[in-house]
Amino acid sequence: MSYILNIETATKNCSVSIAKNGETILCKQIAEQGYSHAEKLHVFIEKLLSETKISSKDLIAVAVSQGPGSYTGLRIGVSAAKGLCYALEIPLISVDTLSVLANQVKQNDGLIVPMIDARRMEVYSAIFNSKKEKIREVQAEILTEESFSNLSEKIYFIGDSNEKAKTILCNSNFQFLDEIVYPSANEMSAISFDKYQKNQFEDVAYFEPYYLKDFMFAK
Repeated sequence: MSYILNIETATKNCSVSIAKNGETILCKQIAEQGYSHAEKLHVFIEKLLSETKISSKDLIAVAVSQGPGSYTGLRIGVSAAKGLCYALEIPLISVDTLSVLANQVKQNDGLIVPMIDARRMEVYSAIFNSKKEKIREVQAEILTEESFSNLSEKIYFIGDSNEKAKTILCNSNFQFLDEIVYPSANEMSAISFDKYQKNQFEDVAYFEPYYLKDFMFAK
């Protein structure tokens, strides 16, 4: 059986899922005002294995959200994933956090702009087409009234930045999907299985999350 454990800790949402052949079997997650990853992550993993009656030895890989996102959250998730992979001698898979967000969009037209809140009017964003293919790489940017104004297609915004973004992004082709949406391990399942089939693995010893730390710590 092709069981993959997916870990998503890039934002306030501490999220873990177990998937079989790319389909989520069970997902546990919690998004609180404060970050609870250190307290919840290993508890969620143990509960998933117990409730699904899947042994850790049945896992063929562990996937982890690579960022961008919270420095502390990413470190916690990656450390847990690397520890499991090392102990179980299975591959480590990294999944782009913004791709996980984009895969929550159900619409099949226009463009998708997933955004993760940084601070003030700053966000991490990328642009995907309706097939969930990335057509602009991740950027750390400050939102202004001119942001994305060069795009004439319908744009679906998703993420935890929508509430502040829609106060200044007012073009008629902009559509905001829910006010606050976090990346979830539920949407990691199909992505991680695809990467497993393509042998797209990380070096367990040397893999580091995608922090964008220069932007995060700018004054």
